Amino acid sequence: MIAIYKKELRSYFINAIGYVYVGVFLAAAALMLCYTTLASQSYNTSSYFTMLIFAFIILIPLLTMKLFAEEKKLRTEQLLLTAPVSIWGMVLGKFLAALTLFAGTLLASCINFFPLYSYANEERAAQDYASSHIGPSTAQIVGCLIGVFLIGTAFIAIGMFVSSLTENQLAAAVITISIIVVMLLLNIVNEYIDIYAIRFVIDWICVLSRFSAFANGYIDFAAILYYLSLTGVFLLLTVRVYDKRRWG
Repeated sequence: MIAIYKKELRSYFINAIGYVYVGVFLAAAALMLCYTTLASQSYNTSSYFTMLIFAFIILIPLLTMKLFAEEKKLRTEQLLLTAPVSIWGMVLGKFLAALTLFAGTLLASCINFFPLYSYANEERAAQDYASSHIGPSTAQIVGCLIGVFLIGTAFIAIGMFVSSLTENQLAAAVITISIIVVMLLLNIVNEYIDIYAIRFVIDWICVLSRFSAFANGYIDFAAILYYLSLTGVFLLLTVRVYDKRRWG
């Protein structure tokens, strides 16, 4: 698994995909912070993180479309299947490589918050001690980062599963985009449905419905379990795809 992890992580920077992903992610994050938190002249970052999640519609497929589709296209899939590594080891190696790049870029984007804290310090210095509460909520930022990371983790697992079904990277990207769009927009559709059973099912599928607690600076363990379960389900589906191909 370690060898596959290193190989996959290195492959992101052998070609342009890794550099494009990091550049687009950081540029988009900076612009979104400018047009949300900074434009509203407030320290509330929940709108920024919500918009960042919607940016995953493009960012995550860019990260996952090549994971298995490229192996099929280059005819190296059989080498993976006959390598002395379990199917789980192969899948987890590729998944953790994509997750490492995602997590590293998300962490690097936190540099955008430095101006908020710097401005808050200057504002507090210009006012009296009673106004020391001025500034961004660290609890909200940390909570949102955890929520965004978990949602991104689930989307990576979904994108990897889609990539395992086709050898066309563009097709893998388009299908992943479609799935993420549906999972994000179901929360809006749910507001117009009156039937409780349908609302319950849609609420379970929609990933944004569980993000509100993180956006308020709280850790929702039920939401964490949901995102981890969603990730586990799609990892298992990917394993089943390759288990069937190895022995089929």
